[in-house]
Amino acid sequence: MIRIVDYKDIDQSEILERKENVFNVADTVSEIIENVKKDGDSALFEYCARFDKVELDRLEVSAQEIDEAFSLVEPEFVEILKEAKENIYAFHSRQVRNSFLINDKDGVIIGQKVIPIEKVGLYVPGGTAAYPSSVLMNAVPAKIAGCAQIVMVTPPSKDGKVNPAILAAAKVAGVDRIFKVGGAQAVAALAYGTESVPAVDKIVGPGNAFVAEAKKQVFGRVAIDMIAGPSEILVIADGTCNPCYVAADLLSQAEHDKNATAVLVTDSRELAQKVAAELEVQIEQLARRDIARVSVDNNGKIIITESIDEAIEVANGLAPEHLEICVDEPFKYLDKIRNAGSVFMGKYCPEALGDYFSGPNHTLPTSGTARFSSPLSVDDFVKKTQFSYYTEDALAKVARKVEFFANKEGLGAHAKSAIIRVEDKD
Repeated sequence: MIRIVDYKDIDQSEILERKENVFNVADTVSEIIENVKKDGDSALFEYCARFDKVELDRLEVSAQEIDEAFSLVEPEFVEILKEAKENIYAFHSRQVRNSFLINDKDGVIIGQKVIPIEKVGLYVPGGTAAYPSSVLMNAVPAKIAGCAQIVMVTPPSKDGKVNPAILAAAKVAGVDRIFKVGGAQAVAALAYGTESVPAVDKIVGPGNAFVAEAKKQVFGRVAIDMIAGPSEILVIADGTCNPCYVAADLLSQAEHDKNATAVLVTDSRELAQKVAAELEVQIEQLARRDIARVSVDNNGKIIITESIDEAIEVANGLAPEHLEICVDEPFKYLDKIRNAGSVFMGKYCPEALGDYFSGPNHTLPTSGTARFSSPLSVDDFVKKTQFSYYTEDALAKVARKVEFFANKEGLGAHAKSAIIRVEDKD
């Protein structure tokens, strides 16, 4: 059963604690990456047989397979995918950065170009953890950014096919190429390329411990989005909230993973007790009750504060992935939130809206990294290049200053490269 504690009685380190089973997979992942670098497709086929229990004769998903999968998905779901894509597009299109140029000094032009990353790789989990929503959330911002090629990797089922919902989402989102490969070997293939899988410039998307470790190890060869930890939610609620709603929202994250964290912070002891009781009722109704039970018992907590303002302090300290502000006037508190991945406002905005439909991205910073990082966005799929232009006269006006600065740092060649162009004109 979830613990109920008073904020004044709990140690700050316990509030911030995130319990997580740590598996040391670094050596295994390193070996997988080296094998893929060395043997290419043959290594991918071998790992597919070993881990996914299927013998494949080709890695790339054909257009025929995509069309077949699309026909198997309910038309209603296709329409929902399309509407969700429109919402995601509408939100992320506002994030587009423009190049700029500054020309306010005679003979000087400086500026910045915003350039799409050319090739991006999208990792999508398969099997029981198949998330078509992740396809949309990763591919749509990449499309808006103008990436030339989006390559998706996802593990096959034992029948050698990819989950139809995943393929339907990929078609709706405009993914260019799809490959039946998962795990660390998929990350390695995207980073280094094989006979079939093209090398990319950046890898995004969630995965298990092996995928996360592989992303760490190939970082530098390619860019990555983030290293995602277990899911987490913090709900701030006052005494007027419906305990059934609050319990349901806590369980929406607890069902993800035994290491997931679900926290309620409230100024009402009565609500705390009612939510604790309701959790026991709702857990038993879940298909994933065993996972949710471990998450709630090991990592869940209800913290009772003196006020909602004090609850905001707790939230800022925890820096949760998902933050719900379940009060009648949530915008009164929005400016006080400093650390959170995504904020859900009011009593009728469950976190699940953000996972699937509302438009803001659901790839979010976890494990307290919202203190310094942001949700996935169009910015993750572009790079910036600076440029400068000086005329001869403009350089002459500042060359001595550049020389002085360079000599301060003991870099004579730097100084010479500026002053040599103007010294015979003094």
